[in-house]
Amino acid sequence: METLTTNEARARFRALLIKSRKGPVQITRSGKPVSVMISAEDYETMEKIKMRWLKEKLALAKDDIDNGRLVDGPTFFDDMLAGKYD
Repeated sequence: METLTTNEARARFRALLIKSRKGPVQITRSGKPVSVMISAEDYETMEKIKMRWLKEKLALAKDDIDNGRLVDGPTFFDDMLAGKYD
């Protein structure tokens, strides 16, 4: 992945837009990553994948819901990220 500093990204914004259409470009500040610029198409694909993943996890959690085993939202997401619904 190509990396640019915030100053480079600001100074060469047009080039940054072109590069991000070809692949992700990491932006750093003081040597630390702060952002990654990607194409709109890649972003939309990632969002679709995340939504599909979330729907699959919710479908697996439906058994808990159907059987009255309810938890609050933060607990559900903590359980999901910990692999409970894998």
